[in-house]
Amino acid sequence: SAPMAEGRLYEVDMRLRPSGNQGPVATSLESFREYQKESAWTWEHLALTRARVIAGATELSKNVEDFRQELLSQSLDHDKVFQDTNEMRKKIAAAKGDGGPWDAKIGMGKMQDIELFSQALALASGEFGHSVDDGLGAGAASGKITSPQRDVIRCAYESFWKIQTVTKLLSDKPLDPSAIGQGGRAFLLREMSEETIEGLEVSLLDKSRDAADIIISVLGDSGEV
Repeated sequence: SAPMAEGRLYEVDMRLRPSGNQGPVATSLESFREYQKESAWTWEHLALTRARVIAGATELSKNVEDFRQELLSQSLDHDKVFQDTNEMRKKIAAAKGDGGPWDAKIGMGKMQDIELFSQALALASGEFGHSVDDGLGAGAASGKITSPQRDVIRCAYESFWKIQTVTKLLSDKPLDPSAIGQGGRAFLLREMSEETIEGLEVSLLDKSRDAADIIISVLGDSGEV
């Protein structure tokens, strides 16, 4: 969490370790297994659906992944998973709002919401892929969403992912079409296969609404912010 001479490799919130600020930064595999089985909250199991080993000894890495698959293959009570996920959506909506029309990540039916929904589908289905698409596929395979619903959400996620990528290429600030110049707007429209900024805004709004409607139909209404 400390900046080095060349900056941060990536940021880690050390307050989020299971034992709190005073707990150990690293833990044994046995402690990790025990915690995940006995004490972990639903959101921690949701995160585990996308967890992957990024470094370490081969045998240890295999043991961690084997345990992840073992834990996630035990299909949990999907009602509880969906209820807890919906509570998380309420808290996120209350804290962050809808993010505005050009925010690809924050808001109902946008990237963060879709990622959370995908994790809930994976956890409730007893699947253990790593990606958003894996979770959506697990939901469709288990009958928790239909294949057309999966395709609608997948399309929305791909569009918002592309918007986010384009935004990072154009600016270090949230996307504002009026602030990126004519060349930036032309690039944005070309990448999104749209003719006008107004048309793109309507398309993104429609995609987020369609995705949110499906998510709400499965998890329940997140309530008013």
